[in-house]
Amino acid sequence: MGTTPTAARRQGRGGRERILAAAARLFATQGINATGMEQVAEEAPVSKRTLYVHFRTKSDLVIAHLQDLASSGATLESSLTREDVPARERILGLFGQPSATTSPVRGCPFIDAAAEFPDVESAVHSYAREQKLRMVQLVSALVTELGCHDPGALAEHLVILADGAASRAMVLNDADYGRHGRAAAEILLDRALLRTA
Repeated sequence: MGTTPTAARRQGRGGRERILAAAARLFATQGINATGMEQVAEEAPVSKRTLYVHFRTKSDLVIAHLQDLASSGATLESSLTREDVPARERILGLFGQPSATTSPVRGCPFIDAAAEFPDVESAVHSYAREQKLRMVQLVSALVTELGCHDPGALAEHLVILADGAASRAMVLNDADYGRHGRAAAEILLDRALLRTA
């Protein structure tokens, strides 16, 4: 008696990767809190035992999902670390269009996670906060490299624009909405550079 394709996949390697892929799909389409661990196991497909071997709690799964997004370059923040692109274009990359495969448009996954885990002491909220603080540090380093006046304040202004544009793109389901934030960011950068000239 042979095994079914689903049974074979359950027995095979790569369970962690399948769990993360399933979680990413489900979190994107229905939200984190609306997605149950059993549903992730079914979607993966893996046994619940396998799921809990890899991720003891849902918070562990959510943090691993966010870490996977951050390391994959699938977030807007990934433009900030591209060493093959000039500093100014790296900053303006924050306002780029989301992946063409993303439908409906999704906002910043770190903001989404913090909103779904509002307790500021929770592990998920803390991780999201760390990523948003890292974003400011990266932008601050880039505007310092450009020689802009008051880089700390300018970095805060730019990340507020980026987060706002990403949120509005999601709410309005407009993948090109970042163009408005980019136009404002260009004005801020030009003015900051003029003040240092």
